[in-house]
Amino acid sequence: MNGPNYWSIRRHKLIVMRLDLEEMEERPTNSMDGFLERLKILFPTMYSHRCSPGVPGGFFQRVEEGTWMGHVIEHIALEIQTLAGMNCGFGRTRETSTKGIYNVVFNYWEQKAGIFAAKSAVKITEALVNGTPYHLEEDIQRLREIREEERLGPSTGSLVEEAIKRKIPYIRLNGRSLVQLGYGINQRRIQATVASTTSSIAVEIACDKEDTKNLLEAAEIPVPKGRICIDEEDLEIAASRLGYPLVTKPVNGNHGKGATTDLNNWEELKVGFEAAKKYGRGIIVERFITGHDHRILVINYKFVAAAKRTPACVIGDGKHTIQQLIDIVNTDPRRGYGHEKVLTTIKVDSYTENILIDKKMTLETLLPKDYELLLKPTANISTGGTAADITDLVHPSNIFMCERIARIIGLDICGIDIMAPDLSTPINENGGAVLEVNAAPGFRMHLEPTEGIGRNVAEPVIDMLYPQGTSARIPIVAITGTNGKTTTTRLMAHLCKQVGYKVGYTTTDGVYIQNEMMMKGDCTGPVSAEFVLKDPSVDFAVLECARGGILRAGLGFHNCDIGIVTNIAADHLGLQGIDTIEQLARVKSVVVEAVFPEGHAILNADDDLVYKMRENLECNVAYFSIDENNPRIQEHCKNGGIAAVYENSFITIMKGTWKIRVEKVSNIPMSFGGRAEFNIANCLPVVLAAYLINFKIEDIKSALQTFIPSPAQTPGRMNMFNFKNFTVMVDYAHNTAGIQAIGKFLAKTDASKKVGIIAGVGDRRDEDTISLGEEAAKIFDEIIIRQDRNLRGKTDSEIIDLMIKGIKNTDPNKKVTIIPLEKEAINYAITNAERDSFIVICSDVVPDALGQIMDLKQQEESSFGQQRA
Repeated sequence: MNGPNYWSIRRHKLIVMRLDLEEMEERPTNSMDGFLERLKILFPTMYSHRCSPGVPGGFFQRVEEGTWMGHVIEHIALEIQTLAGMNCGFGRTRETSTKGIYNVVFNYWEQKAGIFAAKSAVKITEALVNGTPYHLEEDIQRLREIREEERLGPSTGSLVEEAIKRKIPYIRLNGRSLVQLGYGINQRRIQATVASTTSSIAVEIACDKEDTKNLLEAAEIPVPKGRICIDEEDLEIAASRLGYPLVTKPVNGNHGKGATTDLNNWEELKVGFEAAKKYGRGIIVERFITGHDHRILVINYKFVAAAKRTPACVIGDGKHTIQQLIDIVNTDPRRGYGHEKVLTTIKVDSYTENILIDKKMTLETLLPKDYELLLKPTANISTGGTAADITDLVHPSNIFMCERIARIIGLDICGIDIMAPDLSTPINENGGAVLEVNAAPGFRMHLEPTEGIGRNVAEPVIDMLYPQGTSARIPIVAITGTNGKTTTTRLMAHLCKQVGYKVGYTTTDGVYIQNEMMMKGDCTGPVSAEFVLKDPSVDFAVLECARGGILRAGLGFHNCDIGIVTNIAADHLGLQGIDTIEQLARVKSVVVEAVFPEGHAILNADDDLVYKMRENLECNVAYFSIDENNPRIQEHCKNGGIAAVYENSFITIMKGTWKIRVEKVSNIPMSFGGRAEFNIANCLPVVLAAYLINFKIEDIKSALQTFIPSPAQTPGRMNMFNFKNFTVMVDYAHNTAGIQAIGKFLAKTDASKKVGIIAGVGDRRDEDTISLGEEAAKIFDEIIIRQDRNLRGKTDSEIIDLMIKGIKNTDPNKKVTIIPLEKEAINYAITNAERDSFIVICSDVVPDALGQIMDLKQQEESSFGQQRA
């Protein structure tokens, strides 16, 4: 899960593991000798798990009393992530309707780490059950590695955390550090600490050390003397002109890569030259400036923070070797693997080895007392260096200089490296110099310095990207329910387009940006929602949210402005652990529970399960009803609430005791003159949503009048084709409630014969397929049974037998024809259509059915034209 979900609205990052305990279902923990003791030995830190007793040691108490292995696995999955530096504490284990099968749910920091933890927890539990040894540290280390591979770096992470504090949504755009803040047209992007506002030419200049140095020198900024070298001949000239000590670094380097400092002779200079050549052909050779390494951070051309940096080092005590001293330093609890802690573990690498060779030392050398040995050529935190905050000590002259440097280069997020004795006096007085100007400067040294005050340097970046009064969001209307979702979504999108919004919307037939289909297929899950929210041209999102996507991964957004639930009916039961209609309602309620507190949940007051959703909502609630006398509506409006109803042939908004009549139903094409009651019901929440968003009544009315059911506007939703002697309607109805709605429409439709082409779905419960057959037999004079392309777990004969059983339950004499292929079934129905008959095609693949019928219609028209000629 990566969004509001069935298990938790607020905890978005959850692993849901379906676990079959098999024979372990009969063996709780208190039935296994030594299980608790082995668990305590392997996980002594699990004493902190309070579990249901609510006290330290509470989980151990549950294990002693007797609990099931799913519960144990949940706690182990949480603990191993915590031991790997990812503090996780939310979990729950629930039995499904099948004995011995459980849903084990727990939170994660990084998705791949969560999945690894799930699988590892099962293996660990098996070892505990069997009493076999388990190498836990290997799993913990692998989790650390996954964390470092997958997590955002500390700089990008700090920006995302600051955005979250301000309720600015974010979407990670790749597996590294490219992140979108905000939605649609109001989005901004960051990559590490480069923002979408950062000038690309400024980044190019900063990455070219020669250009940077020339610009700064021309602006009278103190810089070290130096020159560009391509080969050893150039290197010799540089050494003779500049004199030792020297520094070598690649022209296009950053973050200290390839840089070597304090080179005091020709041999050292050649080694530094070769190290820099690994990162580029052009090498800068500069005079080595003595002093302390300082980093100044300038954001939006304003000084923000300063740090004094020290390379990784050890100080001798006359007793320990260099390796031993490194090991001692690494025991500092502030040091950890990668970026997990304030400081990084010091590792011996080629740079360390070269330093030791130059000093004629080895790792086994006993370092004299108080001798400070630098282990790296640069002071980067990521290689084990330390940083002390000196923000409050920087001289105003140096602050002015650094803000000026940022403007000279044009960098809105700028890290300036200065070598000087200190920054409390102007560097043009103390012999200091500006060494580099860095795009994408690291924030870690400022956020969590080794010494001094941590600075929230992410705050000014977010202030720059979203100045006061600007929004990171776009309006989102989310729509769910069993039937009517797609029509409601399309009508809402149509209305928004009518008033000038650039709308992105998702439906069961595709994703659309304005009127262009971007993705084809059932696009009602979180991936499709994110597709819309990532589009920089969209300023209004209308998102259809189906059961499957919510159960698979949660919602594709964290909050919405308006949530609509059309209705709840028995459909898809028995799938993904949802066995009852009440559980299905709980899934759908996720959408309205994600509404902002100041937003509105729009609920169907005619549906008991939908109406009940109000009990768990923290937002405003509005209702709609096909019956203006619905007592729930009357009570709600009596208390000052807002509702939409169908009254006296009008779509009407009720605001307290006032009525605002929006449009007469007979003027709304999708109502088919008032015959399509379910489409009137679909209009009501849309009208109410538009009114709550402050659309004008005139615009709402116009949209209702211009929304015409057609293959283009509403594919597969009551698409009518008037042949010469009969009528054909294509609809996506696929469950009992959908067939009942069509039945109400047909009851008001005159026809000599009503023919239905229907199909069962293989992954539905037997009783649902039988029920569909029973309802079809009530409304059609003749039934043609076809088959879906995907039988979803049952054979065609099994599905057909269930359908026929339902039909015969209602009318044993009903005429039934079985034609498995939909194309052939349609041809048969149209070829044998009686005069004034009405054929309903409940289609599986709507585009194919529509194309076939339009071809047949065109053939009829061509034939009629030739006869007239």
